[in-house]
Amino acid sequence: MTSRSGGRILVDQLAIQGCERLFTVPGESFLAVLDALHDTSSIETVVCRQEGGVTFMACADGALTGRPGVSFVTRGPGATNAAIGVHVAMQDSQPMILFIGDVDRSTRDREAFQEVDFQAMFAPLAKWTARIDDARRIPEYVARAYATAMNGRPGPVVLALPEDMLLETVEAVDRPRITRAPQAVDDDSLARLGDLLATAERPVAIIGGAGWTSHAGQDVAAWADRTGVPLVAAFRRQDAVPNDCPAYAGNLGYGPNPKVVERVRSADLLLVIGARLGEATTDGYTLVTPDHPDQRLVHVHPDPEELHSSYRADLAICADMSSFAEALAALDGPAHPAGAEAHADYRAWSTPRPRANVRLDLGPCVAAMKEAMPADTIICNGAGNYSGWWHRYWQYGGYGTQLAPTAGAMGYGLPAAVAASLRYPARAVVALAGDGDFLMNGQELATAVQHGASILVIVVDNSAYGTIRMHQEREFPGRVSATTLGNPDFAALARAFGCWAETVEETAAFAPALGRALNQPGVRLLHLKTDLEQITAGTTLTAIRSK
Repeated sequence: MTSRSGGRILVDQLAIQGCERLFTVPGESFLAVLDALHDTSSIETVVCRQEGGVTFMACADGALTGRPGVSFVTRGPGATNAAIGVHVAMQDSQPMILFIGDVDRSTRDREAFQEVDFQAMFAPLAKWTARIDDARRIPEYVARAYATAMNGRPGPVVLALPEDMLLETVEAVDRPRITRAPQAVDDDSLARLGDLLATAERPVAIIGGAGWTSHAGQDVAAWADRTGVPLVAAFRRQDAVPNDCPAYAGNLGYGPNPKVVERVRSADLLLVIGARLGEATTDGYTLVTPDHPDQRLVHVHPDPEELHSSYRADLAICADMSSFAEALAALDGPAHPAGAEAHADYRAWSTPRPRANVRLDLGPCVAAMKEAMPADTIICNGAGNYSGWWHRYWQYGGYGTQLAPTAGAMGYGLPAAVAASLRYPARAVVALAGDGDFLMNGQELATAVQHGASILVIVVDNSAYGTIRMHQEREFPGRVSATTLGNPDFAALARAFGCWAETVEETAAFAPALGRALNQPGVRLLHLKTDLEQITAGTTLTAIRSK
């Protein structure tokens, strides 16, 4: 063993764990870490402009790799800004580690400068929170952080780093690289599942969620293609399988295909693979109720604490998605004709039909993107009604092509796109944002440009917080309050950051503008000016108000 500073030991552990990139806004509380990174060429340091962007990028990176995205922020304001990404990683079941520079150990509990009790603050938001007080134990804490973030239901870990601890010079024993522990489905559960599927007349599988992988998606798609069991994606998990799978039926969440809803409602067996069956997926726990009378439910999840936590399961299977999906693909069972019919319903629902007398119609714009961009394009978005056009009309190419927060956090899309582009520089990456959504983290355009990201940014501008206005018109028709926005010229703003940009105000102008954007390098932004009246892909403000 050799003597090293705590900062050096920490960075060495990240390198051992395979960390290739971390995201940060620098702070004086972890200068020892920044100094160690200066001599660590194997880890790229991505400098962001706000800590919410830091943790959104780390969350997205973890979603794409299956290993924890790594982020560093300073105490107090830095940590409170960063909390939004921790919450998203928890609700999205994505592996992430947030390191927070903390006050010196000698000044703790005096309300020192920017002091916060991080274990108390992050306990409801993270899988595990801790403070490292002894630099000798850094390898232990980092190894446990990786294991906790990846195993069971993946999620975020928060570790506080006292500034003086990072400066200490000690001897420490490195820990080896952590891998996710495999969880194979047991033979008895698989046999019981086979019996349930054999006797079901209207089975439906709800897919997506914790620990999903591309291999799991391929195996489940092959099983559904062979058996004809319809596959329904959980909210914002439409990339669980390629959407051209012959049994893919569409997605649940906000504004789903009514035929998908009815298919789930009338199913006599629900096979839930990886999803938690949260509020958005189940329409407020009404589409699938916790006791689901007249329906049998098989719940497959990697975390035993999730099973039976909210839903009564007729069969609970604790297994990782890859192991279960591989076993499912080999399971014999009867064929069902519903898969092809469900996929035909999906294709009809996801084909946009132009709206009359609409100057800029987003449906044909999404269709133009599908024609012009590759199938493995990564679509990233935050919260807002604008995302519904892509949820409905875009066809996701398989696992890792959709980055969207199930927590409904605004400002996620652009930081996620930065992380995606840096992780997969050869792939097309799109950041979608509404006007309100974009200005939550629009400053990360600077990060994208500085680090050479290649991103297409689409800002849908209707001069309103559209989702809230929609609810407002439903509950208090005609009484507009606090939902109108005065916006900048987003194209001019993008140019100020060094991006290529154009403004689009008519449907016919979108495809040519898209073509010009795709021929440009780096960060490109299309500013789409839309009419607030066209509030969703399926209705208008007038229609909502009239009800």
